Amino acid sequence: MSGPDLDAKTQKPHDRLAARFEAKLEAVGALIRARMESRHAPRIPEVTAHLVGAGGKRLRPMLTLAAADLCGYRGTDDEKLAATVEFIHTATLLHDDVVDESRQRRGRATANLLWDNKSSILVGDYLFSRSFQLMVETGSLRVLDILANASATIAEGEVLQLTAARDLATTEEVYLQVVRGKTAALFSAATEVGGVIAGAPDAQTRALFDYGDALGIAFQIADDLLDFQGDASATGKNVGDDFRERKLTLPIIKAVAKADAEERAFWSRTIEKGVQEHGDLEHAIALMTSHGALDAARDDALAWAGRAVDALGALPDHPVRVMLADLADYVVSRIS
Repeated sequence: MSGPDLDAKTQKPHDRLAARFEAKLEAVGALIRARMESRHAPRIPEVTAHLVGAGGKRLRPMLTLAAADLCGYRGTDDEKLAATVEFIHTATLLHDDVVDESRQRRGRATANLLWDNKSSILVGDYLFSRSFQLMVETGSLRVLDILANASATIAEGEVLQLTAARDLATTEEVYLQVVRGKTAALFSAATEVGGVIAGAPDAQTRALFDYGDALGIAFQIADDLLDFQGDASATGKNVGDDFRERKLTLPIIKAVAKADAEERAFWSRTIEKGVQEHGDLEHAIALMTSHGALDAARDDALAWAGRAVDALGALPDHPVRVMLADLADYVVSRIS
């Protein structure tokens, strides 16, 4: 086999989606560039262009376009919603980098490092405002409700993470709540509004929500695992960054739950108190391995990916449905 058929088989799912929605993604990009302009504050497009221009897979807006297409939509409001989703995502990245005091994103210096924290926060606020303008233009109160709720959930998840991230008492239930806020809320909103704008039946929009929710959770758990097991050249981040930043992610939560007194003292010193020494990362990985925490977290990610695929069963038989199922498998293929 050769030519286009082979390319289709070997392409990654998000690349196949990007190829299918190439024209719409170009329209979304043009809309983003137009709406991030500011006559009175040229720093806004400067900061936004730096982050938008850094690349990224545009996964969230693609999910909106895919959901709308899957449900038979043929208009252009899906492009406005895809741009809305990307604006919300970009705004949260700008805010997150300030909160986390990050210095690098997608292999480039962060906006807060190149400009300052105030610029990052205020430009993020501007993008949130632009996103709401775009939502309103669709004329759908239900769309506005979904995306407004998602924005609130994202902020709530970030605040919860501030208190939970370095507290050894944090449970898997609280971790899931944080992940639903910081990652899954925008995935599920992105897919659900695609169905809503297409006028899909409630059962289908619910299935799209469930798919996005499960996909987002699987995506985040996989990311957490890659922090300890990933290839820095492939992930764009150094192994152990989350540990060094004292983030209590799922593999650590699972290891802490099985820790004896000596091990708990280690986690308290390195995560709660932030006193880290040479060799601590290796010891942390050894503890997670010995307690099966990494394997258990991997099983959780695979289970959530499975739920995402199962949710698609309520949706029409369609080439995009196959791509979305493949995407769910792909986000966990990096850790399986």
